[in-house]
Amino acid sequence: MSFPQRNSNNQRNQVRVNSKIRAREVRVIDGDGKMLGVMGIQEALALSKERGIDLVEISPNAVPPVCKLVDIGKFRYDAAKKIKEAKKKQNSSRLKEIQLRPVISERDFQVKLDRAIGFFCSDIKVKLVLRFRPREFYHKEFGFDIVNKFIEQASPFASADSAPKIVGKSITVMLTPLPRNKRAKNPKGDVSIEQLEKAELEDQRKLDAEVEREEGPESKEENPRPPVKKVGKQSAFGAPLLDEINLEISPKSRI
Repeated sequence: MSFPQRNSNNQRNQVRVNSKIRAREVRVIDGDGKMLGVMGIQEALALSKERGIDLVEISPNAVPPVCKLVDIGKFRYDAAKKIKEAKKKQNSSRLKEIQLRPVISERDFQVKLDRAIGFFCSDIKVKLVLRFRPREFYHKEFGFDIVNKFIEQASPFASADSAPKIVGKSITVMLTPLPRNKRAKNPKGDVSIEQLEKAELEDQRKLDAEVEREEGPESKEENPRPPVKKVGKQSAFGAPLLDEINLEISPKSRI
């Protein structure tokens, strides 16, 4: 015969108030933290009624349990505020990654910037990574231009820990949020970190698939030839859209 399992977490987090306190004796403190001593539960309840406030059990595992004379509404508000502050401190040690492309459009650039700002305003560091496709790596200057532009536009919210640098086939830089008193407010208001993170992970998954498709045949060439630099359509930052470059230098045309 099976019995339903009790939710131990809810029981553990439940706060007993007034007549729900089970102990016969309790150690009572007032709203300012002043110790009033050990007394019987009925005496403590009478005291709380006399003062027009609640008797709240704050340390049930103590011997005897510790109870506080405080309004239960204020007690729960203060407890929720402490939890919120604790979460913010946890966020300060978290790190998110934002990925860019060297031929990113203005619209996509702004979307990425807005996501980063959302992280910064939640005290979360951002690792900015600009990924090159195989043939794009021959034009690293376009990548540095975009990364530096991103750092400049994010400057009201965060600062770069160091100068951007090449790591493998990517340009990376770490951005740390500015202190709150020096940081601009998020123009988007309150945002959901979970939604921002989900959207960025989806973008990264698509980019991984694109790069994997392109690196297949490219990785088989021991000495891949660079493409001819051809002026065609351009991105919002003046970089040619290298995806449209298909011409290669013929071996006979080399000097």
